[in-house]
Amino acid sequence: MANKDEHELSSDTESVRHKFIDRIFHWTAGVLIIILLLSAFLPILGIKFDWLPWHWVSGVLLLFVLTFHIVRALFFQNFLNMIPKTDDIRELLFLSVKSSDPQKYNAAQKFYHLITAASVLVLAITGAFMLVKIDTPLWNRNPAILSDDQWGIIYVLHGLSSLVLIFLVIVHTYFTLIPEHRQFLISMIKDSGPKWARKKKND
Repeated sequence: MANKDEHELSSDTESVRHKFIDRIFHWTAGVLIIILLLSAFLPILGIKFDWLPWHWVSGVLLLFVLTFHIVRALFFQNFLNMIPKTDDIRELLFLSVKSSDPQKYNAAQKFYHLITAASVLVLAITGAFMLVKIDTPLWNRNPAILSDDQWGIIYVLHGLSSLVLIFLVIVHTYFTLIPEHRQFLISMIKDSGPKWARKKKND
């Protein structure tokens, strides 16, 4: 019986972890977020360039990419895979996990995704409001849609979520590059990788 279980586990260690379309989304969103962060903070650091077109164009593209991802996650994927559950909280608290079911994502990945999703959504929503304050080839500015106090809230939320996202990008880069997570990085480049981030109980 033990040999059978080991065989079943080994046959499940590699699979198509991320489909091609999902890998394209990941890298596209990542590039757009990096452009947004650089175009926002480099001028503050004294590196002067015409940052506004880079910022608003990449912001609009990110809105389209996020909308595609949300629709795909809700209607074409099992989004519950990314929702933290009781066992995930127990795992983060270094308590024993009660369920014996393997999970595609472990607790750290689920909570990281949740925080990142919240930060990016706040950025996207506040950024969408801020688009009306600039003239573009697609529309004319109209800052009168909100009061000064409301604009203040928008700017504070946008700035805070930007700072949170910088920290999350650093954390993501670090944990992606450490040797024990190398297979997860490879799975985001090619079509195979670890099927389970959290294996069966006692594995």
